[in-house]
This record gives sequence, C-alpha cells and structure tokens, in this order.
Amino acid sequence: MPSPALDNEPQHTTEPPHHPAPGLSRMGLAAWIALLALLGAELMDMIDQSVVLTALPAIQESTGAGPDAVQWLTTGYSLPVAVGLITGGRLGDLYGRRKVLLIGTVVFTAASLLCGLAAGPGVLIGARALQGVSVAIMIPQILATLHVTFDGHNRSKVFGLYGAVMSLANVLGPVMGGLLTEADLFGLSWRPIFLVNVPVGLAVLLLGRRFIPESAVKKAARLDLTGMLLSALAIVLIVFPLTEGHLHHWPLWCFALLATGLLALGAFLRQQRRKQNNAPLVALSLFRGRQFSGGMAAQLMHGLLCGLFFMTWTLYLQRGLGMSPFHAALAFVLLSVGELAGATITAKSGGRFARRLPQAGVLITLAAMAAYGLQIDAGQGGLTLPAMTAPVVLIGFGLGMVSGPLADMSLARVPHEDAGSASGLFNTVMHLGIALGTALTALVFFATTGGSPDAALHRDAFITVLWWVGSLLALMWALMFCLPKPTKNRAG
Repeated sequence: MPSPALDNEPQHTTEPPHHPAPGLSRMGLAAWIALLALLGAELMDMIDQSVVLTALPAIQESTGAGPDAVQWLTTGYSLPVAVGLITGGRLGDLYGRRKVLLIGTVVFTAASLLCGLAAGPGVLIGARALQGVSVAIMIPQILATLHVTFDGHNRSKVFGLYGAVMSLANVLGPVMGGLLTEADLFGLSWRPIFLVNVPVGLAVLLLGRRFIPESAVKKAARLDLTGMLLSALAIVLIVFPLTEGHLHHWPLWCFALLATGLLALGAFLRQQRRKQNNAPLVALSLFRGRQFSGGMAAQLMHGLLCGLFFMTWTLYLQRGLGMSPFHAALAFVLLSVGELAGATITAKSGGRFARRLPQAGVLITLAAMAAYGLQIDAGQGGLTLPAMTAPVVLIGFGLGMVSGPLADMSLARVPHEDAGSASGLFNTVMHLGIALGTALTALVFFATTGGSPDAALHRDAFITVLWWVGSLLALMWALMFCLPKPTKNRAG
C-alpha cells in the first residue's frame, strides 16, 4: 500500500529536478556516443540470452553434449544473472557505475571468447556461467546510469530507445543464432554467435571509458556481505527449481527447495530491515511509494507473460503449424518490426502521456492476442505466416510501447544513491517473472500436449496460453495505475 504522503504528491513523469552529469544534460554528440555504448552493452546481454537457442543442435553435434548439458547452456547463463543483479547494482552505487560496467564488460568479452574457443561442453557451460556473472555486474549499471545522467524530455527519449533495443534484441538473438550457424563462417559452425561479442565488447570498452560519465554515492559504505549472501541463496533456491522443475516432472525436492528459498527470502528481508540505517543492500524505503512498488509488480507480470508466451509460441509455430525454424524466425521478425514501431513512438513522445502510453500498449496487445486466438481457432493447421502478419505485428507494437516507459516511470523517484540497487531489483524481478512464466508452461501448455507431436494438441494448448497471457496483461494494465498521471506542466 502506498504511503499517504506519496498519494498526495503531484503526479509527473520525472523525478524532482536534479543535476545530470556534466556535458550530458543536452543530447549532444558526447551524450549520443555514451548512450550508444550503454545500449551496446544491453544489446550484448539480451542477444546472448537467446542466441544459443537456434544453435543448440549444432552445439550438441559438435561438442557431444547430452540433454542435461544442453539445458545448462541456458540455465548456466540465466541463473548467475538472476542471483547477482541486486549485488551488481549496489556495487555500482558504491564503487562507481562506469567502473563496474567496464569491469563487467571486460569479463563478458573474455568469457565470450572462451565460449567461442571451447572444445567440450564442460568448458562451454563454465564460460556461459562466467558470462552470466559478468552480466549481473554489468547490466544494472545501464539503467542506473541512464537514470542519474539524463533528465526531463531527454530521459524519456533515452528510455524509449532503451525499450527499442530490448525489443530488437528479443528477436535478433534467435535469428542471428540461426543465420550465423547456418552460414558456417570460416568453417566455425556455431562459434561466431559468441565470437561476435568480442569486437562489440571492445567497442563498448573504448567508447564507455571515454564518454560515459562516472557516478557513485559520494560517501561509499561497505558492501552488505550478509545481505548479499542471503539474497543470492534465496534467489538460487527459488529460481533453480522453477527453471528445472518442469524438466523433471516436479519432484518433491523442487518444492523443498522453493520452501527453503522463501524462508531465506524472509531472513533476507528481516536482515535488511535491521540494516536500513547502516548501508543495506536494498533500500526497503523504495517500496513505500506506489510508483516503484506498482512498477515492480507490473514488471513481474511483464516477465511472466514473456516467459509463458515466447516459448510456447515457438513450439506452436513449429509443431502446431509445421513451420521450419527459418519460417518461425520470420514470425519473430514480424513481431520485432511491431515492437520497434511501438518503442519508436514512446521514444518520440518524451513522456508527455505518462502512464497512458504503456497502458494503451497493453490494451493493443490484449486486443491483438484475442484476434490471434480467434484466427488460430478458425484457421486450425492451415494458418500461414502472411495471414497472421497483422495480429503478430500488433502484438509486437503494443509490447514495444511498454518496456521503456515502465522502466522510466518506475525508477523516476528513486534517489540517486539507490539507483543501482533499484535497477538491480527491477532487472531481477524481470528474470524471476520469466522463470515463473517458464514454469507455468508445464501447467498451461505441456499438460495439454503431454509430449505428443500431434499438431492439433499444440494448437489447443497455445489457445489456452493466450487466455492466460490475456489475464496477465489485464493485471499489468491495472497495476500501471500506480504510475504517474499525465500533467499539463510536466517536470523537465
């Protein structure tokens, strides 16, 4: 529940006026180059989450990896990310966000090179885990730096571009993985999907060191090691069984780990309450304002629907409609085109419409999902890619209107000294949502298909998924009423 004081505050889309980093208060050349470096780092992370998916058969054939090893090529990356984001955010607050970002980029670039050179599954999984650790260090600094560096109209613009990059990366990863693997550049098969990060990482390092301004808390305190260990333990015990449970048909140990994880989370929250006046890992006072707590809840719903929709959509396209991986990738491209268009509109709006814009995006997505479900039900197995173009593009268009504004408005009132911690929390919630959404596929999708290759079962299961996604969208729309209202005299 929001505090009465915050309920009576005037609503606007940006935090109270602050002093952005020198030289970047206006979108000059230096600001654009700094933004390019920040978004380049974000793009590397988002692409590497999914680029491996379309290359898995080639990796398995080349390295002799078994089914468990193949699963850990994705889990080994995502688990360290989820575990380390909160700590990574606080490290940037205390020791300098640019410094921590560049350290993370160095490790990520080296780990990508190691992935590309790996001869066996063990080394590859280890290198993927090192990538995940570096991402947890690197990624919170991006949102935090955007938050403390830009203000007013410029901040709404850069958060819109941030949303566009996220939308592009969601689709570019699987497509790039398939194309680079199939191209077999220099006879390297799947290895270029990792090696391409090396020149990009070096560019981020060179540009970031020169153009990204440094920012940190003026009076840095010691890192809360107890809080760090408790938060990591809680997240591992929650995310791991959610990620692995459906593969093992939800054995008892999964529920035992979840229960232990919830106890660890309770212990972490009690420990953080005791340390609120002594440099805590998480400033719990952030949750007193409905703008941040509501935005976090909406972000959780966003992660849930992404984890549920995208995995099952891929299976529906290939098993329900019999599409090849290439044609399924084209469907993702259509969605990406819509997302980029939606994100472009939000970037150009400059925050004028406040919560109305992402709420409109949710409603557009909801309507397009309903139309898509009716089309699937009517078309059955004869639905073609051209026929589904309109609803798929509209789904992407609506989703593209959400990511940037949701991050901008959720973090708008966060004090600068807590920007890294808040950014880490915001990203962690997204990863937890995706893990929950992935776990939900066992109940919503696989319970219907039962492992059968029957196309009709996959179509029916996906229609059920759309009902669930629609419910999540409706809840997400309602939570966005916690975000700021538009005002005539907008700050900044």
